[in-house]
Amino acid sequence: MIGAPLPPDEYARLLALAQYEILDTPQEEVFDRITRLAAHLLGTPVAFINFVDQFRQWNKSAYGPGNTTAARQDSVCAWTILEEGPMVIENAHADPRFAHNPMVTGTPHIHMYAGAPLTTPSGHRIGTLCVTDDQPHPLSAGDLKSLQDLADLVVSELELRARTVYLDRELQAQTLRNVDLQRGLDQAQVLEGITQLMDLDLTPEETTVAASSLLGKALDADYTSLIVFEDGGVRVRAAHQHPRVPQTTRDLPGQLPDWPLSLTHALRDLEQPLYLDNYPAHPRALKVLVAAGVRQIAWIPLGTHGPTTPLLMAVRLEGSEATRWRSSDRALLEAAGRSVRSALERRQTVTLARQEARRDPLTGALNRRALDEDLARLEALAQPFTLAGIDLDGLKTINDQHGHGLGDRVLQMFAGSLKTTLDTSAQVFRVGGDEFVVLGRAPETQIRSAVNAAVLAVRQVAPLKGASVGTVRSNEGSGQALLAMADGRMYEVKRGR
Repeated sequence: MIGAPLPPDEYARLLALAQYEILDTPQEEVFDRITRLAAHLLGTPVAFINFVDQFRQWNKSAYGPGNTTAARQDSVCAWTILEEGPMVIENAHADPRFAHNPMVTGTPHIHMYAGAPLTTPSGHRIGTLCVTDDQPHPLSAGDLKSLQDLADLVVSELELRARTVYLDRELQAQTLRNVDLQRGLDQAQVLEGITQLMDLDLTPEETTVAASSLLGKALDADYTSLIVFEDGGVRVRAAHQHPRVPQTTRDLPGQLPDWPLSLTHALRDLEQPLYLDNYPAHPRALKVLVAAGVRQIAWIPLGTHGPTTPLLMAVRLEGSEATRWRSSDRALLEAAGRSVRSALERRQTVTLARQEARRDPLTGALNRRALDEDLARLEALAQPFTLAGIDLDGLKTINDQHGHGLGDRVLQMFAGSLKTTLDTSAQVFRVGGDEFVVLGRAPETQIRSAVNAAVLAVRQVAPLKGASVGTVRSNEGSGQALLAMADGRMYEVKRGR
């Protein structure tokens, strides 16, 4: 018995198979219906849907006796995935590759085998739809066409499943985002003044400091500040200070980073609000603060946002009318903390959404909107740059002859290769169906070299004719005129071809 060799695209093929999340799933009627139909149309007693994994052949659906899950070295289907079309074995007993195969010598006693590869839109053959008989069973060309058509139905069902799973996950993510937004709105209604701050054109830190200032007055606090933990240490920005606060406490922002024994230094990972009604009694109380009359301190965590972890801190001195942090004080502080934290998260979400709005969802390249923005920004900087218009030659033919799935794959591979080759020297934009723009400081020779490399990469999976390129320098024009000039030169190249 001879095991099948590995396909040349084995690792990509296994990745494509894994993306469908089909292995080791329960039996499903939609696939059983196809195997029943295959056996009926070709008049065989047995039909299987098998997927070829790294070490095994796994059976998803079986019509007739037996289960064809087996080691890959015993897999007949592992030979089928090496072919672009159906593979037929008229007499397995006479074929040295299969004469001693357990599925030939035992159940389902294969004599005749016919299998059609399950080929994904990206061209990877991940398994087969096959029929077998325990006696001679000649098949016509029409039979094999029907078998391949049914195999394509299996792939269509896999694509539908994958899309459904993706949409379900997107819906769940959107639901979670909606819950977060609603929570933010509820908090905003509790603290209208702080909410209004969130609408101002302030940085996140300025917003938090302003909110701390409002809280200081509402809480009758003598001192409020924003504590910011960063890679470089701790920063303190005072937000509100009562005139009776002594100078030693007023100088706190400049001194705190040098006080490693400070209680605040130990609160970087604080997850819940911490309230001290008797700060001087705490073992890590700093003598200079006790001497300054600090009596009550509250710390409210605001989450971690990128490289920074902020805390809101409120302080009361000895002699304050409030002798402890009352429930109303705590409710206000925690509501403010939730509101500020939500605002910071919303700003981060908006930032990410703006970044996504600049992306082409298919290729991951930047889109036309991003091109207009970045072109205007580069022109405002008055720095030299190169702009190249690129049009793929032959994409329509690929779509017509091989399907839009392969066409989409071509676009993805071309854009990905361009971005990788150009790295940070230029940005890649998709501005139309098969049209791209490269913008940046990369010279024309580097851009053309990157385009050639991208075309070669695409040709590994599709017969792309090439790519037409037209380049301009920033000193030749501006704005849309520059784009039109590059477009015109690109079409001159295309006409020349």
